[in-house]
Amino acid sequence: MKKLLLVLPRHEKGYWGHLSRSGKAGMARLSLTVIASLTPSDWEVTIHDARVNPIDFNKKFDLVGITAFTAEAPAAYEIADRFRDRGVPVVMGGFHVSALPEEALRHADSVVVGEAEPVWRQLLEDLGNKRLKSIYKGNKPSDMTGMAVPARHLLDRNVYSTGFYTVQATRGCPHDCEYCAVSAFFGRKYRVRPVAEVVDEIRRFDTRNFFFVDDNITGRKAYAKELFRALAPLRMAWGGQTDINIADDAGLLDLYARGGGRYAFIGFESLSEANLKRMNKSWNSPDRYRQAVRRIQKTGVSVLGSFIFGLDDDDPGVFDRTIDFVKSSGIDAAQFHILTPLPGTRLYRDMDAAGRIVDRDWSNYHTGQVVFKPAGMTAEELQQGYWRAFRKIYAMPHTLKRSFRRFRGLKYRVALNLGYRKKALLMPDTA
Repeated sequence: MKKLLLVLPRHEKGYWGHLSRSGKAGMARLSLTVIASLTPSDWEVTIHDARVNPIDFNKKFDLVGITAFTAEAPAAYEIADRFRDRGVPVVMGGFHVSALPEEALRHADSVVVGEAEPVWRQLLEDLGNKRLKSIYKGNKPSDMTGMAVPARHLLDRNVYSTGFYTVQATRGCPHDCEYCAVSAFFGRKYRVRPVAEVVDEIRRFDTRNFFFVDDNITGRKAYAKELFRALAPLRMAWGGQTDINIADDAGLLDLYARGGGRYAFIGFESLSEANLKRMNKSWNSPDRYRQAVRRIQKTGVSVLGSFIFGLDDDDPGVFDRTIDFVKSSGIDAAQFHILTPLPGTRLYRDMDAAGRIVDRDWSNYHTGQVVFKPAGMTAEELQQGYWRAFRKIYAMPHTLKRSFRRFRGLKYRVALNLGYRKKALLMPDTA
């Protein structure tokens, strides 16, 4: 039987994706488990999460597959090089590889550009016939009907602390934010999976808790309402990513909560109308943020707000303005990111053309480090302001206040706030 090794690399830098003190990873990704499900039965598949355990390069495999985000790309390339030095063919895929396939081909025998579902079996067949092509790319986005169910049984559940059960119901996003690598990869055409198939997969979980990895679970309201109605009888508890517009549809918001939604990740991004317009997110409106947060919370759903620092309308005062907003708006938890021009995005193309990118060490592209020339402040002001915002928001008094402000959703708020506090404490104290 032929042997396939699928690898998720370990990224050493930044504040995201690190192991817990107990040595566990946070969330199990779906990509490699889906690839495993697509692989014919005459292959023996092993999935290795290098975040948790080192790789044994002496084991014999007929093919190694590696996926990577941009910040993980250098580690992925090193793994690929070591296997190829031993004569093992390597195929790579994922967001970064799809954006820069020629770069990846310096380290891999073949790359998959975009979604793997349309091309994976053909790639394996070509490998067997010794006709492996350099680049595999589907002619159109994959159909989400009859999608492969992730082979979770190939993962060691004990090495994941919070997010073993993740599920995907949609792909793509109707919005076109300039910084978003997800839209660049999955496209703007919003595709949905049959509700019955999503619910059937969730029914198999042996836990009440899971997370939707969709870029925007409410991107098509009619579908979202159908899905949430179908989830309600299961009495599960979950979270997902949505946009601020959910607050404007009382019926959708009610169904989100009744369907089991306990927390919502929402990209507020900026308190500046000019920034939102520039990033093609002008449908976000800072004037209604506070009211939207209150509407969502009235249903018992906790709000995790995400903010980006370093946008062109940002000045050194943006950090205090954002800190004050998080404190006064009642947001249940907040995460901050430094604007990062990821390859494949419109932001990257524009900054590259303008000569504003100053660091091309991809391992620094983890949204916690400045890699470009900011417009309204120095790079040092941006970096230190990011650290200061995290440290101030997750000082213990504020962390406790957000966590215990009400009983409903208490355990989720505590988990979110303590998790982000741990990250904040890793950052330099610039106060």
